[in-house]
Amino acid sequence: MKKIMFNDTYALTAAVLNGSKTQTRRIVSDKLLSRYGHNKYNNRTDDLIRDAPFKVGEIVAVAQPYKAFYGDFKEPLRTELIDSAGFMNKMFVKAELMLHQIEITGIRVQRLQDISDEDCLAEGVIKYANDVYTYYNHGKWLFHADLDTPQKAYADLINRISGKGTWERNQWVFRYTFKLTK
Repeated sequence: MKKIMFNDTYALTAAVLNGSKTQTRRIVSDKLLSRYGHNKYNNRTDDLIRDAPFKVGEIVAVAQPYKAFYGDFKEPLRTELIDSAGFMNKMFVKAELMLHQIEITGIRVQRLQDISDEDCLAEGVIKYANDVYTYYNHGKWLFHADLDTPQKAYADLINRISGKGTWERNQWVFRYTFKLTK
């Protein structure tokens, strides 16, 4: 089983676990694009989807540091987990020990900026008021007057998660839809 990581600074793992986040976008690597002779995308979505890291129907573990749930384990595994690198860092956890899993229900290839309003909300953006959108940031909700559309809020979020300029580069992404199964 594979694992997938969501950003905890912006409470995206929590959003997956409470069912409010049902999509994620992952940048298609230049290596994968070039495998099919792409300097510019030439509409070979089936080829790209066939080589996507996750497949429709696949069950994927949601990575969390062991400290989030180590009390659920019995000795001697519990002591082993406390002493492991995965106790504090989910990058080092074993997928088979994760308590939560998602099932990939759909894959699409698109440009990052082609995200719809509905998809922004499925990515973790929250509608706060009539024309204000926000997301969770370092323990509080982030409010800016200029986040007046779901896309602007998502653009701000993705630039914070993936680095300044990510939205502007408008790269090709895999759009995965998923549902929490465990």
